Amino acid sequence: MANDVIVETRNLTKIYRDFWGRQKKVALRALNLEIYRGEIFGLLGPNGSGKTTTIKLLLGLLFPNEGEALVFGEPATQVKKNERIGYLPEESYLYRFLNAEETLDFYGRLFDLPADQRRQRAQKLIDMVGLSQDKRRILKEYSKGMRQRIGLAQALINDPDLVILDEPTSGLDPIGTRWMKDLILDLRKEGKTVIMCSHRLEDVQDVCDRIAILNEGELQELGKVDVLLEDANRVEMRASGLRLNDELRRDLDEVLQRYGGKLEFIGHPTTTLEDLFLRIVKESKEHPGRRYLPPKEGEDKKTDDGEKPIGSPFAKEGADAEG
Repeated sequence: MANDVIVETRNLTKIYRDFWGRQKKVALRALNLEIYRGEIFGLLGPNGSGKTTTIKLLLGLLFPNEGEALVFGEPATQVKKNERIGYLPEESYLYRFLNAEETLDFYGRLFDLPADQRRQRAQKLIDMVGLSQDKRRILKEYSKGMRQRIGLAQALINDPDLVILDEPTSGLDPIGTRWMKDLILDLRKEGKTVIMCSHRLEDVQDVCDRIAILNEGELQELGKVDVLLEDANRVEMRASGLRLNDELRRDLDEVLQRYGGKLEFIGHPTTTLEDLFLRIVKESKEHPGRRYLPPKEGEDKKTDDGEKPIGSPFAKEGADAEG
């Protein structure tokens, strides 16, 4: 396993001091972490918990007061190792008067990529992040979500082995967020290691293999997401082909009581708001002109063709639509 460790911190400590050398803030205290090849690692914590300081220490932008950080087995202060790292900051400080192609060409030059390789790599990344139609527009005209996409492209221009993403879904709508999460999963399939900082816990839950939770500069929790989220004191059961009734509830309660348990809740499963949103948008594209209409009293909620119940009724297309 030692050969698979991409990032390691040992007693990593960073203390900010004032002009006179007096201690002002302990940003990170004795952090011990190991991040393995090919995993998506989530770094979580409230504002001021030490996440950004940790990233800057790994990139060699800051120097620790105690301990050490190793990346690819080398000290994080070695600038050479950054050639294998891609970094997307929370706010991408890109040149606003360059277009997407010029931006990626500029960053490709920083990594000494040959001209042909820069052009091929830039075009591939522009297509991947969905900016093919806007690649000649200057970044000043981009929305925040579009800037986030080109920022990700520049982070991948050098085909890095380690990708560090700070709030990667910031500024993205739900469709863009789903796209970003799928892309992060694709990076793992390519064998890349991803470190992801985010305040959107649902995003972290969807894509991360392991997480570390920091608070006040100290590591509070570390482990696999599914293990940490498991509630060992509760048992979840799912069944199909039946509807709830008092008799079923009573029988289940009796069985659970025999084993010392208690029936807390029984009900039909729900989807997530993200899944609902994406499904509605997809259906609206498949049925242009359809719109929501409140159901009439006593009327079942159905699709346009009246076959399958759905969560929200819609008007029929064209001349059949009311109002």
